[in-house]
Amino acid sequence: MQIQLDTQPYASIQADALVTYVFDQENKLDGVLAEIDRAADGHLASLVAGGELSGKPLELVLVHFPGGLAAQRLLLVGAGKPAKFATSDLRKIAGTALRYLKSRGAKKLVFLPREGERGPEAAQAVVEGLLAADFESDKYRTEEKNSKEIQSVSLAGFHSGLGTNLAAAIEQGRVIGEAQTFARDLINEPSNRLTPRMLAERAEAMAREAGLTIDILDERKIAELKMGALIGVAQGSAEPPRVIVVRYTPENPRPGAPVLGLVGKAITFDTGGISIKPAANMEKMKYDMGGGATMLGVMRALAALKPAIPVIAVIPATENMPGGKAQKPGDVVVAMSGKTIEVINTDAEGRLILADGLCYARRLGATHLVDAATLTGAIEVALANVNVGAFGTPREYLDKFLESARAAGEKMWPMPLDDEYEEMIKSTIADIRNTGSGKGGGAVTAAWFLKEFAEDTPWVHLDIAATCWVDEGRLWLAKGPTGVALRSIVDFALKM
Repeated sequence: MQIQLDTQPYASIQADALVTYVFDQENKLDGVLAEIDRAADGHLASLVAGGELSGKPLELVLVHFPGGLAAQRLLLVGAGKPAKFATSDLRKIAGTALRYLKSRGAKKLVFLPREGERGPEAAQAVVEGLLAADFESDKYRTEEKNSKEIQSVSLAGFHSGLGTNLAAAIEQGRVIGEAQTFARDLINEPSNRLTPRMLAERAEAMAREAGLTIDILDERKIAELKMGALIGVAQGSAEPPRVIVVRYTPENPRPGAPVLGLVGKAITFDTGGISIKPAANMEKMKYDMGGGATMLGVMRALAALKPAIPVIAVIPATENMPGGKAQKPGDVVVAMSGKTIEVINTDAEGRLILADGLCYARRLGATHLVDAATLTGAIEVALANVNVGAFGTPREYLDKFLESARAAGEKMWPMPLDDEYEEMIKSTIADIRNTGSGKGGGAVTAAWFLKEFAEDTPWVHLDIAATCWVDEGRLWLAKGPTGVALRSIVDFALKM
């Protein structure tokens, strides 16, 4: 799909549809809507008066052969109440429009922003929304596959005096949108088509193409580094583990600059191990490498956007299987840091592999950490599938990250790390246990477990278990993987 800036008057652009948006309770049409209404002999005003065009969030009204426009159709998308509207909402508006018109065979679209949203930030948001909406999860279907496609989208009506900045914003939106598609495609892969070794091969191909440095640690190197927590999870599978290390180094690194370490959980399939999961919905556990895929997507984007700081991604990858050699509840493993862990539940495996990933990232020189993982079902109990659970220390570091989340339009909610939760992961036989001893608070005790391995390094943990996948498609997003947290992490790295 081509996305380009078009400086022609919007009314003269030939297209299958022109898209713009209307606010709730917008009884008096103004700006571009008033212009379109006058050209259409008051047709829009009559829709407003009749209640058909109300502007409620993501409500759609399609007008065929609108007067005064070269476009064959006019799509009006509800933008909700003006007081609640943010530039980030343009992602959903653009994405909803694309999926609606794509299903109706449109190929060429024009997107027209309202008067207050014609700068670079708005252009980037629109591009990201369009690319996210264009992803389909039906990769392996041979029949009834969605073959309809949007070929091009023109962005019209943006401030012409911002040409260079607009072009840069559109390019940044494209880079981030394509990186998110890359991550979502990985998350969507069946586990027989994306084993740990296959994931490493895909990461290696991406790194070569993007100009990044990559190291793949095999099972022998993992053993040499004494990554006992990762080895414990991997030992039940016939598939050997891998640790993927991707590095971005700026051309002129500043002495003393922070080094951002990104750690992503990549369980390419999770049966739960000996603490086996119920059969219902277990097929979805191919998505348990969503954190690792997200970090690979982030690195792909950063290679093009070139932040001023070095970034290292560490992605431990393995399956969690109930084989004859699998670790058992009650086993004690020694993590890379030397800390001993009592394994209470083998289905709490993600925190084990992240323990060694966080330790290794610090050993490689990371001064600041962000990890992302489909870690706990408990986060869905706490936040449903609306917010990512965000943990971190010190609080100032977490707050900076949450600023990036708001800028990227991704909902995240700060979660507690009170000292009382630390008591719940203390073991009588080892240093710590891999699940909490009390009832409830599972997402918090999991985060506390990870904090033990981040130690005193500034650290953010993102529990994306409830938000990495949607079982039902949304108006602006296909069902399946979401690529959540990628935009926030990219924004955070660029601002660091």
